[in-house]
Amino acid sequence: MNKKIGLKEAISIGIGGMVGGGIFAVLGLAVALAKGGTPVSFLIAGLIALITSYSYVKLSLKYPDRGGTVKFINQGFGITIFSGAINNLLWISYIIMLALYASAFGSYAPNLFEITSNKVLDTHIYASAIVVLATVINYYSITVVGKIESYAVVIKLVILLAFVGFGLYGLVGNPHLEQLSPQHWESSFKLLTAGMVIFVAYEGFELIANAAPDIENPTKNIPRAYFWSVIFVIFLYIIIAAITVGSLNFTDIATAQDYVLAEAAKPMLGKMGFTIITIAALISTFSAINASLYGGSRVNYEIAEDDELPKQFTCQLWNQPIGLFITAIVTLVLVNTLQLESISTAGSVGFLLIFSIVNFVGFKLAKDTGSNKLIPLIGAILCFFAMLALLIQHYSVSKTDVFIAIGIIVFSFVIEFVYKKLEDRKKTS
Repeated sequence: MNKKIGLKEAISIGIGGMVGGGIFAVLGLAVALAKGGTPVSFLIAGLIALITSYSYVKLSLKYPDRGGTVKFINQGFGITIFSGAINNLLWISYIIMLALYASAFGSYAPNLFEITSNKVLDTHIYASAIVVLATVINYYSITVVGKIESYAVVIKLVILLAFVGFGLYGLVGNPHLEQLSPQHWESSFKLLTAGMVIFVAYEGFELIANAAPDIENPTKNIPRAYFWSVIFVIFLYIIIAAITVGSLNFTDIATAQDYVLAEAAKPMLGKMGFTIITIAALISTFSAINASLYGGSRVNYEIAEDDELPKQFTCQLWNQPIGLFITAIVTLVLVNTLQLESISTAGSVGFLLIFSIVNFVGFKLAKDTGSNKLIPLIGAILCFFAMLALLIQHYSVSKTDVFIAIGIIVFSFVIEFVYKKLEDRKKTS
């Protein structure tokens, strides 16, 4: 890239990555798990993201590379089976996020236009169609992808900030406001695990790492971009969660769980508010799908280029990495076979493990990066034990979700182990 990225653009990358489809997809799920303590759950998840961003700051400054997380893991562990497996998990986690965004799009879209009389069928039709459309756009022009992102970030932030403004005003005298009191909170452990299920709503800050080589005045702007974007989103999510819980009773939230943010706009702005937030959700999830398809295919390409996947993944299909096509196909399979909670759990488990390892790399390379060793160590421990807490709590609720999440991690290691062994045989034969 010839053009350098300024601080505003860098912060926009972080905010745009986080405020994508995540908040629209998981807000209802968060309230179902944490009840009145939902803002606290978003705060817990946000603080873990903020601590992790410290490691990303230091690694981005020392090792600026468009490979981002992939390069950091390879820097910490070399090109090994372990690093390859974790990078494979990153690619799969991108696919899981795509399925989450597509699922959210499919849940919101039927509220504007029903295709059939069966809402479940409509959800799958919309979710599949938007993945196909975004794939076609990615094949057509990366420039179009970029333009869509730049407009979408502005539109969704304007609408969400307007929602916050009207929502805070609407809370005055609302009878449901008392639902935010501690007596309506779930247990501390449930608040933690709810925060971890919705952790996927914060993972997008890591996209700043991919832009690090192009950020002007990196010493000052990279730390600001990470910290300011994460802090802004923490406050935004907490306020949105508080408005939602304070505007609707828990029964209505449960009924509209998949599109609860639109439902929360009704008490303030009626049907018009519901429609506006629905449109914002569609724009946000579509832009998130668009960007994640591009990002996922690039991650796959980087992994193959580093010889952690077969070199065939560096081949092109219709002038784009073949990983784009594979990513789209696997996304279509997941979004049509898994439930929203299963997708969210698997995504959060994947990113918590990845961030735990990036934090450990930050700790391991603290002398080289000039880091305070304690902060990345705390980040690694928090991410790892938060992941364990999520798995333990979810095991009592849905063993299937836990097996899916663990199975994805195991699969990432198995395919890397098999690939490395086959490569070793080729070299010795």
